[in-house]
Amino acid sequence: MRNLAIVLILVPLLTACGAGQVRTAASVPVRPPKAIVHPPVRRPAPPSARVLTAPGLEGVIGAQRDDLARQFGPPRLDVWEGDARKLQFAGPACVLDVYLYPSGAGRVPEATYVDTRRASDGQDVDRASCIAALRKK
Repeated sequence: MRNLAIVLILVPLLTACGAGQVRTAASVPVRPPKAIVHPPVRRPAPPSARVLTAPGLEGVIGAQRDDLARQFGPPRLDVWEGDARKLQFAGPACVLDVYLYPSGAGRVPEATYVDTRRASDGQDVDRASCIAALRKK
């Protein structure tokens, strides 16, 4: 019993001596993570609009809205999508979609592409023939 009393007295004293050397996870200094710096993303400039060229499209490609209205009458549709514009002209023979894009900052959109189809079933038709059929005489 006497040995037990000595052990009970010495245990707290020994643990007090080693208490300064015990390290817990909370006492370990934490370094902030290094900032990861990614290089800037370089996106290529958007391609410039490709202008459709084909025989029979003269007077349409490069034309502005008012020029097209003089040739074909008022458009059935006039739709803006961002800085692009789509005009649609229709007649019994076909439907003509003309796409206009600005060629520079602050410029008026000009026709760069046309798409044509039959009014009855939507099948593709010759662009030049459709343009000729829809032009006001």
